[in-house]
Amino acid sequence: MAIHQFKQLRRSLGFDEVAIVPGDITANPDQTNIDFKIEGFTFAIPIMASAMDAVTDVNFASLLGKLGGLAVLNLEGVQTRYNNPKEVLTEIAQASNAEVTPLLQKIYSQPIKENLIGKRIEAIKKSGDVCAVSVAPANTKRFAPITAEAGADIFVVQSTVTTTRHISKSYRGLIFSELRESIPMPIVVGNCVSYGACLEIMRNGISGVLVGVGPGAACTTRQVLGIGVPQVTATMDCAAARDEYLRQSGRYVPIITDGGISNGGDLCKAFAAGADAVMLGSIFAQAEEAPGLGYHWGMSHPHPALPRGTRIKVGTAGTLEQILFGPTSVTDGSQNLVGALRTAMGTCGALTIQDMHQVEMVIAPAITTEGKLWQRLQS
Repeated sequence: MAIHQFKQLRRSLGFDEVAIVPGDITANPDQTNIDFKIEGFTFAIPIMASAMDAVTDVNFASLLGKLGGLAVLNLEGVQTRYNNPKEVLTEIAQASNAEVTPLLQKIYSQPIKENLIGKRIEAIKKSGDVCAVSVAPANTKRFAPITAEAGADIFVVQSTVTTTRHISKSYRGLIFSELRESIPMPIVVGNCVSYGACLEIMRNGISGVLVGVGPGAACTTRQVLGIGVPQVTATMDCAAARDEYLRQSGRYVPIITDGGISNGGDLCKAFAAGADAVMLGSIFAQAEEAPGLGYHWGMSHPHPALPRGTRIKVGTAGTLEQILFGPTSVTDGSQNLVGALRTAMGTCGALTIQDMHQVEMVIAPAITTEGKLWQRLQS
């Protein structure tokens, strides 16, 4: 008896399953151009810090800005719920594993203080750095005017999955094209992982798209909801949407691979898969200046009974400058990320990020299975 297939599944790939092929031409790493642009803003390095409380606070945003990157402040986290967030962050870091999930639920159940939104934005602006802030779609219409009045530069609308078509009880939900007209700043939207969703978001006038559902170190979406797409495939699909939108409109909208990057090799593969920039969480949570005090946790805590983020211990590896530019004190690829990117680009003969998009990648055995026996035995 013939068996009819119910669904056709396609193979998807994560960072561990691919490798970058060296180019036929090589270049000096110091001749590479890795600028990243979001409309009128240009950043010296194509690296963003995630809008997570363990990663970005006012001080971290200012520090990363001075090093050439962009940090995004979560306007629905402890920075806007508490007058003294450092005390709350210390409480989270000191909680036992048994206590931490109910503690996080309690901490994130406190109301957001609108006056603190403006206060945090003004503090970042006072340091002379670009201020990017993040809110969930449900609070976007409420907080967007406040952030604009406070002088924020880039507005990020972010949730686990964001689309342009959302079914809700609201008579008139969030419409990105209208939001674009209402606030005078670039708008970045995330997260998505599919060609169709990404293309529709871009067609609404959005300035950038965050790519990634499920791969983050502190994210439990794959385990709790079963939802997600491995990052190489997700980035390639959204890069295809970006290129198609450019063909249709003449407007280039950058995509930012968000989550799942644990070392320089992953970061380089994200750019080879089509990313214009990357957003980092757990790597930056290991910085001496990170507010998480050696811990990292997911940002999806609004649901009172189904938190989709877990606290993980990441430790402290070095300063933010060391993580970005070295000198490295470890061999796991978690430091000197910018040096890794420039070296990979030089090895592939890619002088720009757009050139890096064109390099060849192959499906490859995980690096732990390919000639690394002694490294595994000593780890």
